[in-house]
Amino acid sequence: MADKRADIAIIGDRDSVLLAKAVGLRVFDETDADKVSHLIHRLARQEYKVIFITEPLFAACGEAVEKYKTETYPAIIPIPDSHGASGVSMANIKANVEKAIGTDILFAEEK
Repeated sequence: MADKRADIAIIGDRDSVLLAKAVGLRVFDETDADKVSHLIHRLARQEYKVIFITEPLFAACGEAVEKYKTETYPAIIPIPDSHGASGVSMANIKANVEKAIGTDILFAEEK
């Protein structure tokens, strides 16, 4: 049986991603947005199924992320970096929920 963890990559600064190596994910220690954009395209061509990327890089690589937003693979998922959450991940979830069902059911304020 093939190891499915080989289909999963994580990109970010060393402190944020190094631990993922211990569980068998493919780790890319990179912080330059241009290099990360190229890396995303390369990983997509190599048929990675999931790419976790730290929130600052996710925000900085918007064009590369946007290209794969409507594709089945890879799923590009923002994660907090070692400095904590910046809100990018929650904003992404909110936008996807609104797109899927047409309204904000997760964060709608009660009146």
